[in-house]
Amino acid sequence: MNIDLQIQVQLLAVQGKDTEVAQLEYKRSTLPAIEQKKQLEANFARARDQHIASEVILSDLQREALKSDGDVDVVRLRITKDQEMLDSGAINDPKQLTNLQHELESLAKRQLDLEDVELEIMERVEGAKAAVQVLAQQKTDFSHQLETVTATLDAELATLAADLVGVHAERVQLATDMPPEFLALYEKIRKGHEGMGAAKLHRGQCEGCRLTIPPQELNVIRSATPETVIQCEECRCILIRTADSGI
Repeated sequence: MNIDLQIQVQLLAVQGKDTEVAQLEYKRSTLPAIEQKKQLEANFARARDQHIASEVILSDLQREALKSDGDVDVVRLRITKDQEMLDSGAINDPKQLTNLQHELESLAKRQLDLEDVELEIMERVEGAKAAVQVLAQQKTDFSHQLETVTATLDAELATLAADLVGVHAERVQLATDMPPEFLALYEKIRKGHEGMGAAKLHRGQCEGCRLTIPPQELNVIRSATPETVIQCEECRCILIRTADSGI
């Protein structure tokens, strides 16, 4: 393939834009804010789930506390009723009096036991309330952090998107007047060589694979016309000859 040397040199500019695009796309996919957002999303989801679970636990304990309070009230009411009966003097039978006194003693013990249970449940309710508050605050904190990181990421992505549009436009402009077959060869090589399709021959070295061209190959390149399209035997990149190629 024979292509005007000036067009071959211009291909280096196209390669430069393609490399710049690849760098911008890599940067876009590796922004620190991306990982930060993923971590914050996981933290927020965990805090949200824990907060919901803590609210369920608190609700269950509050129902248990109401039941316990009701049990204590029932015993207190029974004690009050028995004590009023005892104080009224309406019971004259010694056996009934003894039974009533025994019942009052049993009820008093039952009341103490129930109040201990009630106190324990209330302590657990207070602990559950504290847990709900802590987890609610954690959820809020993660939500605010997530909003901040998302805004930062969106701004960075928007900037990179604008940069990509600009570089793409410059690349299109550079490649507009190039022969289609020359560009097709370049694209084919580039796709099979990690984005590198054209490289400068610099002081006898291919800047695509960074290997020194053997003397016999350099002799072939020296003898070729300026329009001849030369490829590196090692990496197949189109070699662009310039004043500092060393030939």
